Amino acid sequence: MKARAAVILIQNDKIALIDRHRSGMHYLVFPGGKIEAGETAAGAAEREIKEELGLDVEIGQMVAEVWYEETPQYYFLGYAIGGRFGLGTGKEMSSLPESKKGSHLPVWIPVDDLTSQPVLPKLVTGFVLSCYRSGWPERPLIMTDQPPDDTL
Repeated sequence: MKARAAVILIQNDKIALIDRHRSGMHYLVFPGGKIEAGETAAGAAEREIKEELGLDVEIGQMVAEVWYEETPQYYFLGYAIGGRFGLGTGKEMSSLPESKKGSHLPVWIPVDDLTSQPVLPKLVTGFVLSCYRSGWPERPLIMTDQPPDDTL
């Protein structure tokens, strides 16, 4: 498993997520993806947002480092500076729910709904909601997440 970079993008009290249907499951994830060879985590986050959301973003501070199955996932604050939401051109954006990759649909949900929706990883949802209300940490929080159970 490769390291992953993701972006926390909040505007008007809503957060950008990717609505996924895969292998008969429905869940949401923070936009992002694998860090390619020679790429920084912040560079991967910026590239993935363009591919998945169709937005140009300014990458802000890293607020969390989550270890999942011995692989790091880096979460950055992001600020939209251009592009058009929903016009991502990554290959995965045109895949169907029944395909191996499943479907990927960019959505906005109210930040306050984060913990009541099937957003993964759950550990990050509570952290984001708490920080959105009380402020982001000066240094990234380092967490270890467990594989999701069947109930999501």
